[in-house]
Amino acid sequence: MTQASPYILVDGSSYLFRAYYVPYLQALSTKDGHPTGAITGVLNMLNSLKKDYPGGKVVVVFDAKGKTFRNDLYPEYKANRPPMPDDLRCQIEPLHNIIRAMGLPMLVIEGVEADDVIGTLAQQATEQGLETVISTGDKDMAQLVTEHVTLINTMTNTTQDVDGVIEKFGVRPDQIIDYLALMGDKVDNIPGVEKCGPKTAVKWLTEHETLDNVIANADKVKGKIGENLRSALEQLPLSYELATIKLDVELPQNLKDIEATDADTDALRELYTKFELRRLLADLNKSSGDAEQSSDSKATNKKASATTAATEEDDEPAFEDIDAEYDIVYSKESFSQWLTKLEAAESFAFDTETTNVNYMQAELVGLSFAIEAGKAAYVPLSHDYIDAPEQLDRDWVLAQLKPILESKTILKIGQNLKYDANVLSRYDIILQGVGFDTMLESYCFNSVATRHNMDALAEKYLGYKTVHFEDIAGKGAKQLTFNQIEIDKAGHYAAEDADITLRLHNALWPKLSKSENQLSVFKDIELPLMPVLSRMEQTGVLIDSDLLAEQSHFIATRLDELEIQAHNIAGKSFNLSSPKQLQTILFEEQGIPVIKKTPKGAPSTAEEVLQELALDYPLPKLILEHRGLSKLKSTYTDKLPLMVDANSGRVHTSYHQAVTATGRLSSTDPNLQNIPIRSEEGRKIRQAFIASEGFKILAIDYSQIELRIMAHLSNDKGLLTAFAEGRDIHQATAAEIFGIELDQVTSDHRRSAKAINFGLIYGMSAFGLAKQLHIPRNQAQEYMNKYFERYPGVLEYMESTRELAKEQGYVETLFGRRLFLPEINARNGMRRQAAERAAINAPMQGTAADIIKKAMIDVDAWLQNGADKRIKMTMQVHDELIFEIPEDILTETTDKLVAIMDNAVELNVPLISEAGVGDNWQQAH
Repeated sequence: MTQASPYILVDGSSYLFRAYYVPYLQALSTKDGHPTGAITGVLNMLNSLKKDYPGGKVVVVFDAKGKTFRNDLYPEYKANRPPMPDDLRCQIEPLHNIIRAMGLPMLVIEGVEADDVIGTLAQQATEQGLETVISTGDKDMAQLVTEHVTLINTMTNTTQDVDGVIEKFGVRPDQIIDYLALMGDKVDNIPGVEKCGPKTAVKWLTEHETLDNVIANADKVKGKIGENLRSALEQLPLSYELATIKLDVELPQNLKDIEATDADTDALRELYTKFELRRLLADLNKSSGDAEQSSDSKATNKKASATTAATEEDDEPAFEDIDAEYDIVYSKESFSQWLTKLEAAESFAFDTETTNVNYMQAELVGLSFAIEAGKAAYVPLSHDYIDAPEQLDRDWVLAQLKPILESKTILKIGQNLKYDANVLSRYDIILQGVGFDTMLESYCFNSVATRHNMDALAEKYLGYKTVHFEDIAGKGAKQLTFNQIEIDKAGHYAAEDADITLRLHNALWPKLSKSENQLSVFKDIELPLMPVLSRMEQTGVLIDSDLLAEQSHFIATRLDELEIQAHNIAGKSFNLSSPKQLQTILFEEQGIPVIKKTPKGAPSTAEEVLQELALDYPLPKLILEHRGLSKLKSTYTDKLPLMVDANSGRVHTSYHQAVTATGRLSSTDPNLQNIPIRSEEGRKIRQAFIASEGFKILAIDYSQIELRIMAHLSNDKGLLTAFAEGRDIHQATAAEIFGIELDQVTSDHRRSAKAINFGLIYGMSAFGLAKQLHIPRNQAQEYMNKYFERYPGVLEYMESTRELAKEQGYVETLFGRRLFLPEINARNGMRRQAAERAAINAPMQGTAADIIKKAMIDVDAWLQNGADKRIKMTMQVHDELIFEIPEDILTETTDKLVAIMDNAVELNVPLISEAGVGDNWQQAH
């Protein structure tokens, strides 16, 4: 641009809606439940723009309430749009007030849209010889781009000039209106040419240049799309007018007269306090000299971008303002100096750099260390690009480091150290003295505040944007592996990893230590579990690839059969995997009633919808079976054999401790937690998990653990007595609810009672229970009443837990794991009710997760200290542990493992685990 200080025209409405739908921003609210996520997102975007364009003249534009001139042209314009959500609507006035208090000019003009106001201002700027940047996420704005008008999308940190528009859309900015008119817009309900997508629109405009020329040559377009074009000829001029941004809106002021004013700091302070925008309040106080300066103030970071939308936290980031000094170690002398520092340190941050995220295939490329914040080193070991400088011998370096890395007294600080431990084990180093893991510290502090990767944590708790891997390695198919990256770039990235990890620990540890319960979850559950999971991952599981190949063939045949049946019912061929085609077949051609719509207003074909329709219609039932089998084939029967490690001959999953909100483990590559077991084909997958020759598979599963936990938490006499006497809890519930004797309870009675037992302790409503049992709602309510009459302590516990959650914003497991519920006081009824259900559900699921983790720690301790070394713990799935046991010690080993699991924790009711044995996992059930 020729002008250093352009006009920045901000499409406030675009960012308001986009910020509202950002998941982690949706969770933000004040303590009394007023949502603040959209406010936070827009304000962070504005502040970022002010930093990126320090001399820029910012004008913020919002849509006005009510209809616009486009509704007069076409009453159906935007008629399909759902009303604005209440929890977004209530954020508009506070946001407007804050922007005014910031001193930024803000325009809201009735009868037109924000696009039209921005277009008019951009036109005025161009006429006055001024450069303009339009900050928006709206594709329609591309029609405004010229040599003097540029778009910036702060959500994606991308800009568009004339060439950028051509690159993205395939047409010039002056053709964008024609392009939009041809395609139409279902969201705004602008009619276009049916079935005309971007490729067709670009093709026509490339060939004919303008919409008028396309219309003039419509009779030459062949095929169905030609018929559609000719059918749309009458409405295309209207579509063009609706898509055109006005450039002559009558404004109260000319652009040159619109000026910012001084910020009203008192008003801002009041608003930031009222809406609990603590970070903005701290920045305001700091800039106005009202706050004490301390080492806890947030450091400025030149790499911060406009995409940052940090969430609010009780404490400000504690990021010391230290200039980083990063060493790249090439010589033995320099390495020896660092080695001496590491040997003398009580603790240090540590990270590995490798060639692969798969720990079984990763080759070590380099190591980084940090002992104090701001000072870190990277030791390159095997960068092998052309002209790479000479590096220290990897074997020599690891031999020097082995005593330190295996020391139990020198504590290591890391981010996801389980991965590093797995990599080091391939080089005969057993990582010990793991004192702190920032991923787990963050997770135990607040599992839902943010994602727990280092980049997200640095932004959340340090206000710092790290160098991302893609920044130095590139993206996609051309992405380099770490050994191919120039050491200067790689060294800064790697050293920063160690430095930021240390700083994160310094910021997170005081927060975590404030609560003895949260600290205990970290020290007594999550950290000790890490080496247990590492050993399980390295052990892996044995699979029968031939059996899976047979099953893949069977599923492929069945999929073909289902496709033929579906086509016969529909009376035509169609793609069973296409939601759009399925919508047409089911709801237009078959006449099946629409029971739910997507957010965009289209009939939903989601699984829960098809499940309900499958009760009455054959085609949805076939589609469901086809979907299930397709997923089974692609995810397991086809994929598992490809995942067998060439060296071990086994499949090695990755267990994740910091993913689920409740503390349950998850796993990937493969996902062992989601193997379907309700269908026969799904159960056959488990047949492929086999034991080595001379071994058996032993599966030990906790029996009704969540009901037992409810009995303990609620202290309900009926539940306590039933479990103490060893009665079948589902049979007892069935007898009570259906008014029959125990010996009259059928399998159907018991199945219904089981649904009631589990459904109600998870906060299921009468409507939900009626839907699950396929009974009238009043009958479901009667069942609920009888249930709570029998188990009044459960109802009392549920009500008290719900109230406690509303009061403090979280619930806890039996062992102190804190489960935050950001939307427990939300104004949106559906979100609030979901949070209330979670308040009841989470302590049970979380406690069950804690118990199985404690059991794993106890089992591993026995395996490491005296047990037969041939015994292997291979998998954890929900409430179940799976082992490979030598046949000659099967009986005594089973008894011992069952005893350990039964005594993992002490509840007010017996903790019972049940064991099964077989040649494969399915047989062991």
